[in-house]
Amino acid sequence: MSSLPAAGKRERTKQANRAAILEAARDVFADIGFGAATVRDIVRGTDLATGTFYNYFPDKESVFTALFDETAGQARERVRAARRGGTTLEAFVRDGFAAYFAFLLEDRRTSQLLSRNAGTIRALFDEPSLVAGVEELAEDLRAGIAAGLIPEHDVEYMAASMVGAAFEVGARMLEDDEPDPERATAFISGLFIAGLSARRT
Repeated sequence: MSSLPAAGKRERTKQANRAAILEAARDVFADIGFGAATVRDIVRGTDLATGTFYNYFPDKESVFTALFDETAGQARERVRAARRGGTTLEAFVRDGFAAYFAFLLEDRRTSQLLSRNAGTIRALFDEPSLVAGVEELAEDLRAGIAAGLIPEHDVEYMAASMVGAAFEVGARMLEDDEPDPERATAFISGLFIAGLSARRT
């Protein structure tokens, strides 16, 4: 019986250590970028020993991927809820993009993390979290087509295009001194509303 509380404490310590590493890594990657960052920089932002870092992550790449997966998962959840709430083609497109751009600007550290590391993130486009985002959008497009909300289209190409364009427009938006999510939403929504409105011949 006495081993259960000890096991619970160990698990809480492990979770706290992992969270501390991820939080420190977020700051380091946001401040100096993935390329310049080292494991030592990350560990310096925690109360942990360097050896402890390697109990959780083999290298800085795995920490970055974990951070990206966590952030992408939060963004996907927000975007999908907004998209599924749309009752017209226009709302389906606009609300999803608006939710994504709002998410990018909601937290300053997330904004800095993404804007400073856009090139590194582009290399992660085959990561499960991004693949899942494309698959979820394709599923929602199929549902919209089945409901008569969206004309028939090649949903795989359309989903990949929409996710890729959202990333690039978002990255460009974050480069501005005063990012304008309304402008970004209006621009990209106009493109895809027009594209989805046209029936495929």
